[in-house]
Amino acid sequence: MSSPPFVPAGFTAPTTLVVGELRLEPLGPQHHEADLAAWSSSIDHIRATPGYPDGDWPPPQGMSAEENLADLRRHAADFEAGRGFTYTVLEGEEVVGCVYLYPPEREGTDVSVQSWVRADRAAHDGPLADAVARWLRSDWPWSASDRHGR
Repeated sequence: MSSPPFVPAGFTAPTTLVVGELRLEPLGPQHHEADLAAWSSSIDHIRATPGYPDGDWPPPQGMSAEENLADLRRHAADFEAGRGFTYTVLEGEEVVGCVYLYPPEREGTDVSVQSWVRADRAAHDGPLADAVARWLRSDWPWSASDRHGR
């Protein structure tokens, strides 16, 4: 039995959100070096961020540059196919975090939402998560977000 589509046919995912000095855009291979530097500088902080219920990412030992690039390519392919939507969080041109919108794992929800910011941008975490929740209500086709305890 197949699962229902994640987004309705014909839905076009938004490609930007501005939250104060932060800007979201679809994550892709073009963000590779800055993305790797951002999350690898903040592994413990990200693993302790509310909304990461499984504690599996990022791996404590990090990932190789090749593994990170493959991960970014997967996220870009998911975005293109409508299987999931990952956004890089930029402050100017600097990567400071990510937002992930993927099919839910919990009954009664229609999207799983996770986000993180680098440890040195921790003050942005709550406001970013709240802005994304508002964005989901206004611009996306879902009504029951699983924010993993946020």
